[in-house]
Amino acid sequence: MPGLVLNELKAPLELSDYDLGELKPGYAKVTLKAAALNHRDYWIIQGQYPGIELPKVLGSDGAGVVTQVGANDDQKWLDQEVIINPGWDWGTNEAAQSAEFNILGMPHNGTFSTHIHVPIETLRAKPKHLSWEEAAALPLAGVTAFRATMSQGQLRPGEKVLVSGIGGGVATFALQFAVAVGAEVAVTSSSAEKLAKAKEMGAVAGFNYREEGWHKEAAKTFGSPNLIIDSAAGKGYANLVDLAAPGGRIVNYGATTGPPEKLNLFKVFWNQLKLIGTTMGSPADFRGMLELVDKHEIHPMIDQVFSLAQGNEAIARMEQGQQFGKIVLKI
Repeated sequence: MPGLVLNELKAPLELSDYDLGELKPGYAKVTLKAAALNHRDYWIIQGQYPGIELPKVLGSDGAGVVTQVGANDDQKWLDQEVIINPGWDWGTNEAAQSAEFNILGMPHNGTFSTHIHVPIETLRAKPKHLSWEEAAALPLAGVTAFRATMSQGQLRPGEKVLVSGIGGGVATFALQFAVAVGAEVAVTSSSAEKLAKAKEMGAVAGFNYREEGWHKEAAKTFGSPNLIIDSAAGKGYANLVDLAAPGGRIVNYGATTGPPEKLNLFKVFWNQLKLIGTTMGSPADFRGMLELVDKHEIHPMIDQVFSLAQGNEAIARMEQGQQFGKIVLKI
């Protein structure tokens, strides 16, 4: 089967045939229509990810049609349009993933391919209002954003929300989900263009985090957020602690700029803040995310669509960091 194979670290992906192997019991064969990139793919290529095994087809997000199931497996999935939950083996504890938890695309061959074998339990019906490209953009970033905002963040209608670093897939979904449930949302970015796009999507305010004292301006003009969704941490984390409303929640799904340089624990305990970690999501989160997307007919924000053969151009687009929304491969 043709797929984009990573044969060695820091090298271009190679479009080549690879052996998909026999379809195992409990698995389905999906003919993929589209796949989407995540920063995880770039980090794997750079060797900045644990447990890398090569050669490997990358890609965690995909949507397509089920074209084969095992003889004794659930036949109802045949010919169904599906998206794939990329989080495997979450475990039985809803509060946190198990030690066996893994993500499609490493160590398993992923979605940058024409076909894939996945456990039947990871299949979910494709939302009917989504195109193939939109459906492929949804899984990993969508479930991460849903868990951050709804499961961990416990967002309620009418609350004030701040989403940092708008433009990335998870941040963009967090904005869409929060707006959909009736929250008042502000965003941050260093790009005026991204701030403007976020306002077109329902954000009521936007702030340039590179400007000195931006959080003080936010407090004046937007107010103190009940919920802050952040993936950066690092130097700017202290500003988030300053800005959060008493009793507020700060949810982190990453630390792309490193650990916080300082943390004012007095403000944390005096303002009764909750600092919450999150990553990906459980099967229940995935179902909840799809229900939210269906109910509000949410359309993922697509930055750019490439062909499978243009996979390295798509990776280069992600490396530039200029995207707003998801980068997608049409298969």
